[in-house]
Amino acid sequence: LVRMKFLQLLSRKPGKLEMLFQIPFCQKQFPYMCLATSACLYSKKKKVNSYEQVDQEKYKNLVYSVTSYKTSAQTPETIFEEDNLLYGPPNKHRPPVKAETKIPKNWVPLTNPNKRIPLLNSDSNLPMKIALQKTKMPSVTRILQQTISPQQAFYLERWKQKMILELGKDGFAEYTKNLFLQGELFHAALESIFLSEEMATKEQREDVAISGYLSSVQHVLKDISEVKALESAVQHETLQYLGLVDCVAKYRGRLCVIDWKTSEKPKPSLKNTFDNPLQVAAYIGAINHDANYDFQVSCGLIVVAYKNGSPAHPHFMDPDLCSQYWNKWLLRLEEYLDRN
Repeated sequence: LVRMKFLQLLSRKPGKLEMLFQIPFCQKQFPYMCLATSACLYSKKKKVNSYEQVDQEKYKNLVYSVTSYKTSAQTPETIFEEDNLLYGPPNKHRPPVKAETKIPKNWVPLTNPNKRIPLLNSDSNLPMKIALQKTKMPSVTRILQQTISPQQAFYLERWKQKMILELGKDGFAEYTKNLFLQGELFHAALESIFLSEEMATKEQREDVAISGYLSSVQHVLKDISEVKALESAVQHETLQYLGLVDCVAKYRGRLCVIDWKTSEKPKPSLKNTFDNPLQVAAYIGAINHDANYDFQVSCGLIVVAYKNGSPAHPHFMDPDLCSQYWNKWLLRLEEYLDRN
């Protein structure tokens, strides 16, 4: 189209077109570009194209590879192959390997297969209450305290220092003394309830120190029946440790070792009770291997009562869960014996 326009322009001026065709195209001094030279006469100004300065021979292969495909030649497979070549094969995510569960060296079953349970017992309606005797055997509480984990010891010490900073040493000592006294009063009130099968005495209900705790456990007490032991000493005759169990009774029809705990903060899950499940498992094993008790237990119950009277949290431990904590307790017992 450009050439046609050019020829039309030349035809308007006489002699120009004839002179053009009289020039032989084969002459070396006038190559075929002479037509373009004449065209420059009629252009106002030649525009400089930056692409003309590029070494086209150098980049012709690149231009050809880009323009010869309508779409990219890469596919997911070729991308993976390229990544594999550059970075190596991908590392597939694997779940962390769980640490092997430790097995106690001196394993003893939770229940006692050699213990014979009498069919009838005339005194079964009377809760047992065996006094705790001083012996050389370590107590469950002492064993757990001396084998506490470093992390738990750190948090307990930090809490202690925080309370001392707020209350002072004397104030903190008074605070812990009152907590211990409240626990004793609370357990005594529960004992009187179970022995008389009635509500706590008027004095106990009106005692500000424990009235909130008693209100907290009312919905749990409705599910407890057939109390077999109260504040009674237990001793594992094979493993040689002892303890004082709070209560042994049926909870919703299942015989349990019941541990009553008081708290000012909510503990809605079992893990919030720290080493209390190990304590319950230790008491269950001791009862099952103590000749003073003519029954065996396979379940546990931890009841966390609150001072403000909010409903207590009962944490039931079925036989499988008790067996798990029993193995953990045996490991703690072995650790204690190794240290001493």
